[in-house]
Amino acid sequence: MSQFILHPANTRGHANHGWLNAHHSFSFANYYNPDRMHFGVLRVLNDDLIDGGMGFGAHPHDNMEIITIPLAGAIAHKDSMGNSAVIKSGEIQVMSAGTGVSHSEFNANADEQLNLLQIWLFPKQKNVTPRYDQQTLNVEARHNNFQQILSPNADDEGVWIHQDAWFSLGKFDNGFKTDYKIKKTGNGVYAFVISGEVTINGQKLGTRDAIGVWDTDTINFQADCEGAEVLLMDVPMELN
Repeated sequence: MSQFILHPANTRGHANHGWLNAHHSFSFANYYNPDRMHFGVLRVLNDDLIDGGMGFGAHPHDNMEIITIPLAGAIAHKDSMGNSAVIKSGEIQVMSAGTGVSHSEFNANADEQLNLLQIWLFPKQKNVTPRYDQQTLNVEARHNNFQQILSPNADDEGVWIHQDAWFSLGKFDNGFKTDYKIKKTGNGVYAFVISGEVTINGQKLGTRDAIGVWDTDTINFQADCEGAEVLLMDVPMELN
């Protein structure tokens, strides 16, 4: 029998630093909740609003798969691998920290707020060679469809990471229904509502609400408003 956990938007950790207004779905920095440490290998889901020109100076990571999805605005990235790039809304960035990498992240615009999702997954193998990638996504392909934006396979649709995880983004018409089939036995799905109202496995969710579902092979989905946007994160439930 399937199991689920609900994470309403207003139960997330919150830290407002002035230039940074951050919401944490899982324990992060000064937010600690022993019941919200991770969902399977999904360790971090941060929903950040960053003021114009502000950001994070160079800081290190290792043995983590880091995914950044700008929802509005653009982020300027530099790292110790020599990469320097701007990632805009409609694109996705991935970085395998592996043996160790440092990077900086700043709002690329001085006069526009940046909203991004930053997601960390535990990798399925440690101490890999650090790597960086970014892709422009076909936003039209997610209309009434869960568009795959990330997978474990370099030759598959979207970016790839060192984990048996698949991410999908969708934007739906009111009343649209579909089923999502989980990609791998032992995986669960963490569904995060970017905007709008949806029903997943009979549970009604609003903007920035989330539900984690596991011990099933299919997720039932319905959009309950026009233009509802959802991110699905299909991830292993067992830590390596």
